[in-house]
Amino acid sequence: MVKLINQTIFSAKIKERKLYIFGANDIRSLFGVSAGATSALLHRYTSKGFILKLKRGLYAFPDVLPPDVYLANKLYSPSYISLEFALSYHGVIPETVYEITSVSTKATRRFETLGKIFSYRKIKKAAYTGYEIKEQQGLNFNIANAEKAFVDTNYLRLKNKQEPISRFNKEKINSKKAMAYAMLFNNKKLISVIKTTLQ
Repeated sequence: MVKLINQTIFSAKIKERKLYIFGANDIRSLFGVSAGATSALLHRYTSKGFILKLKRGLYAFPDVLPPDVYLANKLYSPSYISLEFALSYHGVIPETVYEITSVSTKATRRFETLGKIFSYRKIKKAAYTGYEIKEQQGLNFNIANAEKAFVDTNYLRLKNKQEPISRFNKEKINSKKAMAYAMLFNNKKLISVIKTTLQ
């Protein structure tokens, strides 16, 4: 059965569904093939370079790669982009950040794929909020607003016994919003840091 799905049909059907990132379940439902046949097909097409393996179980076509911000949400979920990458995105810090940083309610993880680093830091479920939906190349992705990215970053810096952020554009941060997000962490030190840095 694997041989019957040639590259042209395989590519056309997946792209037609706008599956920029796909896995074994997508292949099975689209082509009605067994788990074994799907595994063999994905292995063959990956070894030929026809498709790219992003991580275990996730693939993409090299000619229609989605934006990094979209990929970040899909590589590890639930997650939303935050921390230094989001602060840079919103113009809160002047630096350009190349590592795509996110937060998740799951364990801390790090992936290297397509020559990029995607890192994920764990935060508590009660604080998993404060993100918005943005669009790039017609694809939606979740990213923390400026205030939440600021609070997330300072929370994780505290956990790592690092200094709070010192160089940032205060005008980009609404202090009331930031304080509301800080309260979600139920951490007195964090509340104090946010209050002090935004005075």
